[in-house]
Amino acid sequence: MTTETTRTNPPMTIVAAFFGFLASTVSALAGGFLILNYRDELAATLRDADTSLSGERLDQAVLVAQGFALAVVAVVVLTYLWLSFKLKAGRNWARVALTVLTLLHAASLLATHATWAGYLSCAVAVLAMVSSYLPPSNAYVAGAGRTS
Repeated sequence: MTTETTRTNPPMTIVAAFFGFLASTVSALAGGFLILNYRDELAATLRDADTSLSGERLDQAVLVAQGFALAVVAVVVLTYLWLSFKLKAGRNWARVALTVLTLLHAASLLATHATWAGYLSCAVAVLAMVSSYLPPSNAYVAGAGRTS
């Protein structure tokens, strides 16, 4: 088997990791959009934090908070997608970056009130991460590193 064939045909473990990270990204995106359903809870939290907020200012603060959350989700989703495709291409640095992001995701579950989508997303990402380090994945990444 030539190196070029190895690079264009990733092993099933890499393909599984790739689709696992894609699925994790989709569920993270779904979780990010859940913030739109928690407008009243967010307003109550902001009202408790600053009782001087008027109705209009509170609405603006909620809108800014939701917009910021969606912007963060968009950046995370785009980063995960880019790294997933780089992993599929056999880039070890992408595998390491996805590992770090997955570990940060898992740690964030302990520090926040996570949703079901957050837990699902993290579980799928952990399985994808493990798949990306199995022996066939290691051989593929090592082979791709020598040809890039």
